[in-house]
Amino acid sequence: MPEFVPIDTPTLGDRSYVVHDGQVAFVVDPQRDIDRVLTVLEDRGVRLTDVFETHIHNDYVTGGLALARLTGAAYHVNAADKVSFERNPIEPGQAVEVGSMRVRAVATPGHTFTHLAYVLEVPGETPAVFTGGSLLFGSTGRPDLLGPSHTSELVHAQYASAHRLAAELPDDTRVFPTHGFGSFCSATQSEAASSTIGREKRANPVLTQPEQEYVDALLGGLDAYPAYYVHMGPANAAGPREPDLAPPRRADAAEVRRRIEAGEWVVDLRNRTAFAAGYVAGTLNFGLDGNFATYLGWLIPWGTPLTVLGATAGDVATAQRELVRIGIDRIEAAATGSPREWTDGELRSHPTAAFADLAQVRHHRPVTVLDVRRDQEWAEGHIEGSVHVPLHELLDRMGEVPEGEVWVHCASGYRASIAASLLAAAGRRVVPIDDDYDRAAPAGLAVVTAEPAAR
Repeated sequence: MPEFVPIDTPTLGDRSYVVHDGQVAFVVDPQRDIDRVLTVLEDRGVRLTDVFETHIHNDYVTGGLALARLTGAAYHVNAADKVSFERNPIEPGQAVEVGSMRVRAVATPGHTFTHLAYVLEVPGETPAVFTGGSLLFGSTGRPDLLGPSHTSELVHAQYASAHRLAAELPDDTRVFPTHGFGSFCSATQSEAASSTIGREKRANPVLTQPEQEYVDALLGGLDAYPAYYVHMGPANAAGPREPDLAPPRRADAAEVRRRIEAGEWVVDLRNRTAFAAGYVAGTLNFGLDGNFATYLGWLIPWGTPLTVLGATAGDVATAQRELVRIGIDRIEAAATGSPREWTDGELRSHPTAAFADLAQVRHHRPVTVLDVRRDQEWAEGHIEGSVHVPLHELLDRMGEVPEGEVWVHCASGYRASIAASLLAAAGRRVVPIDDDYDRAAPAGLAVVTAEPAAR
């Protein structure tokens, strides 16, 4: 039986897969930092012969072409995809022999028009299917990433594709999706760590609900997705090169100041507690302890020069790796150490609080409560009297935040810290709430909840 080696990228919510029979291997949907794949191949002592893409990805830059060129492997991309590089075009129904294994392409449109799933066959068995952004654990890939004019057609295609897989494959076939582990490419999220076709037949709405019910529920639950997605498809169709992960050059305090004054982005990678306690004026807090690349890529005006500040060189290297995955290939400069080493002036700080603190403060003085969660989160419930500006819209809607003291919250604190740093850099007085939103009502804050759906 082949060995399946998943390579997780939890910050983007994706998995790549290395599969081998002890001699040769294939890879499905590799991320940009292909050194992780090469390490697996070396550890197993196997030779890579084939790389398969399920689709032209919308949420990350692929490492497939660079991996294939480096190893001499065949690079399989749907023949219908318009790309500007040489590849091994593959069509639905076509099979590729990989050692003792056979990989068969199946048309599964829905996430994109040309999406493919890959069924793994070995003598007498069908042990796995690699579903990309088609059939996910308890969900499916979202059908709206190619624009609203295509969404209706794609969501119905997604339904048909899931049913095609369920009808063609044995119940014990293991399902290996690329998306669905926190990726915004997934329509909904699941806590499942593994699944089979049989389990999805019993639990996945796309396989248990009538088509229109599934369509209405999926489309009604879709929310915003990161702005940088618009750049991923073109980058992948153009053929991304291998990333340069050499350390960026060092910046001293004077350079950090010059870059901030020039309107460039200088990002502090420390966690939100450390940032609030002391930071360089004008810096922005995107901590490595959260979905760093997702939110940085979502908010930064594309092409803006970027400098990062980290406690260690390892933190800078981690940030760099995360960023190349979404096509931010160049960090202009970096500094390590402590905030006092990053400035030739005074450090700034701001307090943090819990929802219980907010409840007490509102009894004594007026403050603005800014909710930076997404629209769907707000609709499900929010603090009475709060102002709602989703984090990804804050830069464009800063003028809508009332003057005076602003208490910022999200669902747990990570996005609130980002928002607070953006506001602080604009000269606003901020208090980020570092607390779980579920504690707002028990703290005594009036919460407006959504009306239950009519039956």
